[in-house]
Amino acid sequence: MQLSEQELIRREKLQKLKDAGIDPYPAAEYKVTHTAQEIKDQFKEGEKVVIAGRLMSNRIQGKAGFSELQDTSGRIQLYFNRDVICPDDDKFKYNDFYKKLLDLGDFIGVEGELFVTKMGEKTVMVNDFKLLSKVLRPLPLPKVDEEGKVHDAFNDPELRYRMRYVDLVVNPHIKDIFIKRTRLFNAMRSFFNDKGYFEVETPILQSIPGGAAARPFITHHNALNIPLYLRIANELYLKRLIVAGFEGVYEFSKNFRNEGMDRTHNPEFTAMEIYVAYKDYNWMMKFTEQLLEHCALAVNGTTRVTFGEHEIDFKAPYARISMTDAIKKFTGFDITGKSEEELRNAAKEMGVEVDETMGKGKIIDEIFGEKCEGNFIQPTFITDYPKEMSPLTKQHRDNPELTERFELMVCGKEIANSYSELNDPIDQRERFEEQLKLSEKGDDEAMFIDQDFLRALEFGMPPTAGLGIGMDRLIMFLTNNPSIQEVLFFPQMKPEQKASSIEHSEEEKIIIKLLQDNNSSMELNELKSLAGLSGKKWDKAMKSLSKHSLITVTVTNENKTVELIS
Repeated sequence: MQLSEQELIRREKLQKLKDAGIDPYPAAEYKVTHTAQEIKDQFKEGEKVVIAGRLMSNRIQGKAGFSELQDTSGRIQLYFNRDVICPDDDKFKYNDFYKKLLDLGDFIGVEGELFVTKMGEKTVMVNDFKLLSKVLRPLPLPKVDEEGKVHDAFNDPELRYRMRYVDLVVNPHIKDIFIKRTRLFNAMRSFFNDKGYFEVETPILQSIPGGAAARPFITHHNALNIPLYLRIANELYLKRLIVAGFEGVYEFSKNFRNEGMDRTHNPEFTAMEIYVAYKDYNWMMKFTEQLLEHCALAVNGTTRVTFGEHEIDFKAPYARISMTDAIKKFTGFDITGKSEEELRNAAKEMGVEVDETMGKGKIIDEIFGEKCEGNFIQPTFITDYPKEMSPLTKQHRDNPELTERFELMVCGKEIANSYSELNDPIDQRERFEEQLKLSEKGDDEAMFIDQDFLRALEFGMPPTAGLGIGMDRLIMFLTNNPSIQEVLFFPQMKPEQKASSIEHSEEEKIIIKLLQDNNSSMELNELKSLAGLSGKKWDKAMKSLSKHSLITVTVTNENKTVELIS
C-alpha cells in the first residue's frame, strides 16, 4: 500500500503518541453531558460541560489556540489556553500533544466551561481534553477565503456516494436529507399505527419472484439445493396475511430488481406496501391523500415543496384522470377496444419504441410513459388501467376491459400504485397464465405463476385495497433532490478502479505511453521499433508487464498485437 506524505506524517504522530504513553484508540466509555447544539440553545456562561467530536479547524497562536469541534448536532468553538490546560511546569499536553500531535479529523473529548469571546462567539474554555480516536487519512476539508468563497469543496458525486462516510463529515448539510428520510418513515409508521394497522416482515429470499413485473436477481440456497430470488415486491405475502385474518398489514421492504440504473432507479430500493381489508381503490385514494399530506407536514412543516423549477403542493385533494382519457388528451388516440396490432402500429406512428415481445399492456404502458407521464406535475391520480397492464387487480365494476387501479404521479414520476385487489382465484389463475404466455414470447419481466398464492386465494380473501409507495422517490420530492443516489446512504456503484501500486521501470513506462497514445493497441513489431529499447531491456519490460497482467499479446494472421489492459 502506497501512502501519501500526509498519511506517513500521521502514522509518525501515531507512533509518537504511543511512545508518550497515550492510547490513540481508548476503549473506555466517554461520558458527554452536552451536544454542540444544546450548548448554543441552552447557553449558560460558566456552566461546566463535557463534549466529544471531531476536531475540524485549528488557529494556534503561541500560548493559545481556537479550534472547532463537530459532533452529531453541529459545531462549537473551543479555546485552548496553555496555562489553563497545563497549570504546572510540564507543558507537554499543550506544547506537544495539542499543537503537534493532534490533526484535523481526530476525535477528542473535552471538559471545560462556557464563556463568550469578545467577538460574541459562544465558546468552551478547555480545561482538559482526551484523544478518543486518531485519524490516519486527512479529510478533504473545503477552504473558505477572506471573501467567503469556498475552494476545494468535496462535491464530486462519484466520490461522495462512494465515500458517504466522508461526505457526511465534510458536507454536514447532506445529513439533513437523511434526517428527513427518517422523519418520513416515522410519520408514515405512526399514521398507520394510529389507525390500528399492523407492521409485519415477509421473506426477502423467495422461491417465486411475485407481486410485480420485473427482472429478478437470482441466487442459490445450498442447504436446500434450490434457486431463490431476491424479492421484487412483497405484495403476495402481505395478501396471504389478509387471507389469514389480519385486517390491515404494512411493511417497509427492501426490494431488488435486476434492471437499469439512472437518476430515479437503483437496483435495491425501499418500498412501503399496505393492505386493508373491506376497502377499495376509491377509499385508498382518499387515504393516500391524507397520508402524504400528513407526511409532508411532518418532514418539512408545510405541504408545499420545491422540486427543481416546480412548487408541488401535497395538500389534499388531488386531481384524477383515467389512463384512457390521459392518452387521448395528450396523443389524440383512443386505446379503447384496440387490438394488440392496432396498439403496436399506433405506438410506432407516435414514435414510441415497441417490439414483438410486448403484449397490449406493455405497449399501452410505453405510450403512456413516453407521451403522458411528464405532463403531470402536481399530484395526480391516474385511474382505471387496462386489464392487460394489471394482472393482480380486480376487474373494473363498470367496464370489464379496465381494472380498479390508480397510480399517483408527481412531476412526471410515479410515487404510488394501488389496486382494488383481485380476490377471485379463478380469474387470478387466468391472469397468471396470460403472463406465462408473455414470458414464452420473450418478455423477461412477465410474472411467474405462484401456485401457493393461488391456493391461499382459494381459502378466501375479503375485498381488499392495497397501496405501494416508492419511499426513495418520495423523499427525493420532499428534499428537492433529482437523483435517487442523493437520498440513499450507500447507492450501488461500479467497482472502484484502483490505481496501480506497481512501480514501473523507465522501459515499462515507455511501452505503456506508446500504447496509450495508440488507443491501447499496437502491432508488436511497430511497438518494439518505436520503443527503441535494446533486446534485453525490451524482453525484461515486456515480461514484467505481462506478469502483472497489464498487457496481452494476441496472434492473428501471423501478426502479433499488443494490447494494454489497464
